[in-house]
Amino acid sequence: MIEAGDLKKGVTLNLDGNMYRVMTTAYNKPGRGTANMRATLLDLKTGNTSQRIFPADERLDNLYVENEEADFLYSDGETLHFMNSQTYEQYEAPLTIFGEDALYLKENMKLELRLHEGLLIDYVLPTTATYTLTDAEIAVAGDTASGNITKKATTETGLTVQVPLFVNVGDVVKIDTRDGSYVGRG
Repeated sequence: MIEAGDLKKGVTLNLDGNMYRVMTTAYNKPGRGTANMRATLLDLKTGNTSQRIFPADERLDNLYVENEEADFLYSDGETLHFMNSQTYEQYEAPLTIFGEDALYLKENMKLELRLHEGLLIDYVLPTTATYTLTDAEIAVAGDTASGNITKKATTETGLTVQVPLFVNVGDVVKIDTRDGSYVGRG
């Protein structure tokens, strides 16, 4: 059990017989009345999101999850496939669980999967990963006068990132998976 006031991103809950993952939270303490926690919840079966408001002292049923390191194998459009490199056990997850983070996945990337009774319900990406740029805007001499010292680029996974002007198509760059920022050359 967990108090609603302690909810944070990534917690898995059992509500009304369904499993939900907390996507975002916002704590609210009005001048009068009781504090509450507004949470955006992802239904792990359907992939739908919903907003719920809980009194801060309400006790919620959080689920125990196992952590397991795995490699990303491939995506078939709707489903992502992973494999534990020690046991060779394979897992599947709907694309909706990863959402926009699916663009960070590339073949053989190691990440941490969170499982509940053998069902993949959550993940932790590595903090940084390297990608090859497949497309980039052309840097124009004198562009720095406007304060624009970055340009848009696209990685081999389809991820769009802001990179410095000196980075070109074909370069390998290191990206922070938490916010999509450029870290350096790979």
